[in-house]
Amino acid sequence: MFDLRQLRYFVEVADTLSFTQAAQRLHISQPPLSQQILSLEADLGVRLFDRTKRRVALTEPGRIFLIEARAILSRADAARTIVSEAAAGFTGHLRLAYSVSVSFHPALPETLLRFTQAAPGVSVQLGEMYTGPQYDALLSGQIDVGLLRAEPSGIGNARQLNVEVIDREPLVVAMPAGHRLAQRPSLRMSELAGERFVAQPRSLAATLYDRLMLLTSKARFRPNIRQEAQQVTSLLPLVAAGLGLALVPGSLRAVHLAGVAFVPVDDPDANLLLAVASRVDNTSPVLESFLRTVRESRASLGLC
Repeated sequence: MFDLRQLRYFVEVADTLSFTQAAQRLHISQPPLSQQILSLEADLGVRLFDRTKRRVALTEPGRIFLIEARAILSRADAARTIVSEAAAGFTGHLRLAYSVSVSFHPALPETLLRFTQAAPGVSVQLGEMYTGPQYDALLSGQIDVGLLRAEPSGIGNARQLNVEVIDREPLVVAMPAGHRLAQRPSLRMSELAGERFVAQPRSLAATLYDRLMLLTSKARFRPNIRQEAQQVTSLLPLVAAGLGLALVPGSLRAVHLAGVAFVPVDDPDANLLLAVASRVDNTSPVLESFLRTVRESRASLGLC
């Protein structure tokens, strides 16, 4: 059976109609080239060239075979490219989940932009998912990678997961624009004792809920949570309506809801970790390529 090398030799001779010129372009001597063409003709059972001392010409079977040979070589080159790109993580499929609050963090669009430009052959399936369900989905293999909120105490506890911190995002208090503290450059949590709060249920947003409890406990009061909302963004209309204050990630300032002001909290614990998580045993080149892109985005944005 003929091989790709013989096809390349044949195409070169067909292009030049000269064994001498073809051998020079292939950087081989003429006798091995002639032998390979004879072997190819013997394998096919037809003459591909009419040879005389003065000229070389394609036979009719040779002209037909030239079309097929070019197509085979083209497909072989395409297959080589596809395999190389797959090995480099530039083709394939990636299932990515992210927490709702991460939607407003610059790391998400920066990473997606970089990754889709570097690996346009990768199909990315996106979906919003709370942090707890993300861990479950990673462990069950339903998703490949997650951008989530992680507590320092929880990082590394799941031996089956790699969790890498992207950012320590400052927390801010969302309050009505007319609130007595709305114009302050920062505030202490102790100044909010006696205020009403709105928050997500702990069952949906344990990381943010626990951080609220930690900060208020340090300030020696328990927050009076009057209303709850399923999504972190849904807290802001409640704040604008005067139903309470909300502790939220600083990136939510991008929402720009009329009647809502954001004031940073003066406390070293007033931050949330943003992390990327994946299974330890997932060695997919596509995943590795995405994780490299996450690190590039982190460096570009000056995070951590």
